[in-house]
Amino acid sequence: MSATMEGEVSLEDARELLVDLVSIPSPSGEEREAAQRLVDFFEAHDRKVWIDAVGNVRAPADDSVLLTSHVDTVPGEIPVEVEETGDDEILWGRGSVDATGPLVAMAAAAVRTGVSFVGVVGEEIDSRGSRYLVDDRDTAPAAVVNGEPSGADGITLGYRGLIAGTYVATSESGHTSRPDPNAIQHAVSWWSAVEDHFEAGEYEPVFEQVTTKPVDIEGGISEDGLSVETTMAVQLRVPPTLDVETVREAAEAELEVGTVTWKDKVPPVMMSPRTEVARAFRVAIRAVGDDPRLVRKTGTSDMNIYAGAWDCPMVTYGPGNSELDHAPDERLSLAEFDRSVEILERVAKTLRGDDA
Repeated sequence: MSATMEGEVSLEDARELLVDLVSIPSPSGEEREAAQRLVDFFEAHDRKVWIDAVGNVRAPADDSVLLTSHVDTVPGEIPVEVEETGDDEILWGRGSVDATGPLVAMAAAAVRTGVSFVGVVGEEIDSRGSRYLVDDRDTAPAAVVNGEPSGADGITLGYRGLIAGTYVATSESGHTSRPDPNAIQHAVSWWSAVEDHFEAGEYEPVFEQVTTKPVDIEGGISEDGLSVETTMAVQLRVPPTLDVETVREAAEAELEVGTVTWKDKVPPVMMSPRTEVARAFRVAIRAVGDDPRLVRKTGTSDMNIYAGAWDCPMVTYGPGNSELDHAPDERLSLAEFDRSVEILERVAKTLRGDDA
């Protein structure tokens, strides 16, 4: 069998891979064992595959569509078990939803149809895998399906962007009875002004808002006792109606004391529901008896990275309830997983020009 010919992968095979990968701890930075299990799966089906310089699992083939999801999960141990419930089975375990379920559904569909696949690393922290992928590839694929939980009937078209920064301020130490604000107060004042600037209207949807969130703060007297120092890490989510530079400039305009250094700058993305990829999903979802839903997510994903680098149609898709992302009761319906494999197979065949 050549690298681009269809392979036989039963749903039992796919479920076995899914349980194996959920059972292998793979928090960001510790994906190697899970990546090797994916390599073994592709090699067992005569597919060209390797682990690249940053740890991504690369299985190139027919580039009519690239199926890609992330190998890493957030930390947290959830006992792995398959629970019988009515006419379904439920897989419990960290990553079952975000995003090992989508990852394995894509791996199975990629082998079944002979299309390209990449399992990327580091999505939960800095998207280093997807950033490396877009820099390392010579050309863009014809289409991209990014793997994140949307439900088997959901097609995610949009994500907000992200800008993250670190605020630093220093002030002279002094008795706390003095009226002059110290560095901690300067940090709080700046962030309060940023929050006020981006305050949303009462009925404005979250997806269309700039939301502001401090994620860490440290402050106090310096070791030499001569100053008060403060460091605060912040994030702002950016809707598709704005760009990250506009949001950055607005946040900096509220800065009176201290400095802020920006690091992650991920543009928002909103894809048309009329692309060939979105149409292929609508047809495939209806073919298995479901009604397709169009989804916009308030977070950020690797799809933002791909959309910023590649001028091709794309959506995000995968089994699982996204409300269970990172949750202590993360679990996935295996019946839904099975449907998602069939839907992805139909979509890949359509995009290849085959009969679905």
